[in-house]
Amino acid sequence: MDFALTEEQRLLSDTVREFCEHELIPHEEILEKTNELPRDLELEIRRKGMELGLHACNMPESVGGAGLDCVSFTLVEKGLSRASLALAECVRRPNNILAACEGEQIAHFLQPVMRGEKRECVAMTEPEAGSDLKGMKTRAVRDGGDWVINGTKHFISNAEISDFVILFAATGEDETPKGPRKRISCFLVDLDAAGVEVAKGYDHMGHRGYYNNILRFDDVRVGDWQMVGGEGEGFKVVSDWLGPGRLTVAAVCQARAERAFEVALDYAATRKQFGEVIGKFQGISFPLADMATDIRLGDLLLMNTAWKVDRNAPTVAEDCAMAKVWCSEMLGRVADQAIQTCGGMGVMSDLPLERIYRDARVERIWEGTSEIQRHIISRQLLRPLGA
Repeated sequence: MDFALTEEQRLLSDTVREFCEHELIPHEEILEKTNELPRDLELEIRRKGMELGLHACNMPESVGGAGLDCVSFTLVEKGLSRASLALAECVRRPNNILAACEGEQIAHFLQPVMRGEKRECVAMTEPEAGSDLKGMKTRAVRDGGDWVINGTKHFISNAEISDFVILFAATGEDETPKGPRKRISCFLVDLDAAGVEVAKGYDHMGHRGYYNNILRFDDVRVGDWQMVGGEGEGFKVVSDWLGPGRLTVAAVCQARAERAFEVALDYAATRKQFGEVIGKFQGISFPLADMATDIRLGDLLLMNTAWKVDRNAPTVAEDCAMAKVWCSEMLGRVADQAIQTCGGMGVMSDLPLERIYRDARVERIWEGTSEIQRHIISRQLLRPLGA
């Protein structure tokens, strides 16, 4: 088994990490103080990311992206995600759903995104439909050659700085042996369209400068040409997106766990008490060993899953679920122990640990809760046995 990266992958990893250290991390303080990402800073980071070839590096070459394989793209995610999420997101990695654009969608949505002129957000979650997508109440009703959309979405990341939304809505209902089942479809909707309201979202505990919004749709009219895939194929679109999305969350968590550990390790090696550096005390050194082991396991699982994605392995769904649930929960443990290692300084803003700790909590919720990941894993284990 060869776990070695190629020379190109090592160079890519080093380049992205250096970019993060010099272009992203120095701006974290402004996010923490103001909870805002200055527009000129966002555009400047985006421009520098484009110059480095990182913009849309996840998208296929056929649509103008770098066409990175999953292993290489995971290295990019890890490198950028050492910084605050709002800053890491300035280097745009567009949603892979956009690679399915066809016809008029290409010129209106895809190409401006690829040029860095537009950005998208995704609207799936609703006040009464989070993990239960079948409970979705946002509806799109056909009217002649158009669709008329009504409903509300919330927890929508960065809608207020986006140009259009990848929207999921119910377009009908099918009768099944288990009862009625909604048909979900995917639409691309301009956020300046008549009837669309982008409202302020909720105040939350972490991710300063990373906005969440509420989207309301009141008789919003869109054309047939704005539907991605066929009518009722929304669940397939979601499935194609969620797997890579969960792996991205795992990469983010892995990167932040590594950064938190590095801070704790450095502190343990330099902070003195009772005439010795505290790293010599087993109460400090043993937890460091546990953190290092947790992180190593996470990295092996993350990169092995990325390797499997590149080979279209039949177990990708449960592999991505395993990576997401392990890395997100591992980050919580490591961030907590890193703070404990640093004592009082751990909860001070002089170190990034209190921010990493706050930011870590949501990773076990979005892109599918830990409970949903365990459901996916256990279902794949039991199905072959007829259970």
